[in-house]
Amino acid sequence: MSERVAVITGGGGDLADEMAPPLRALGIEVHAPGRDLLDVTSSESARAFFAELERIDLLINNAGTRRDVLCAKMTEEDWDAVQNVNLRGAFLCSQAASLKMIKQRSGHIINIGSFSARFGNFGQTNYAAAKAGLIGLTQSLARELGKRNVRVNCVLPGFLETKFTSDVPADAKERIRRTHELGRFNTTEAAARFIAFLDTMPFVSGQVFQLDSRIAPWT
Repeated sequence: MSERVAVITGGGGDLADEMAPPLRALGIEVHAPGRDLLDVTSSESARAFFAELERIDLLINNAGTRRDVLCAKMTEEDWDAVQNVNLRGAFLCSQAASLKMIKQRSGHIINIGSFSARFGNFGQTNYAAAKAGLIGLTQSLARELGKRNVRVNCVLPGFLETKFTSDVPADAKERIRRTHELGRFNTTEAAARFIAFLDTMPFVSGQVFQLDSRIAPWT
């Protein structure tokens, strides 16, 4: 059995699949459960899943969903579904995992955020609010857990051309691409390499890392 154990929520997604190899290359045992094994919206599921693990050294809160629609037309179900997966799910998994990390006096939680949290994308009030909350969750948890040698960071990987964004129309993708100063999107491979590297940095916690070339206003 590997010395360190990682859990990537939202298993089966393109980014989750890409993150596993560089982590395994570091000698980490990687679990990437899908919803059938770990329903991040269920406190019972989260508690049961992490209770089965002997230890947990790295949690990557990667599970996410989108329901893009104008706020005026958004249903409560659209709002709740996005909050439950993106924010509540990260809270429930972080809570369950951190209990083991506190006892170990070591651990690292990485939350997968979004530039939408900083910019407030049109038609994404639910998603932007959830991802903004994730940054707050990151920084508060980093303060709470730091004395127990548990780190918490947030990574904004940028717009990735994956199954998650496959429904975005081509013209919309091109508009998004033009907001990038380098004129190109990040890739899942590059994002995964950064995330694996971040886990090797023992003195970094409470930080937000944006991995593309968009520039948000200072507010």
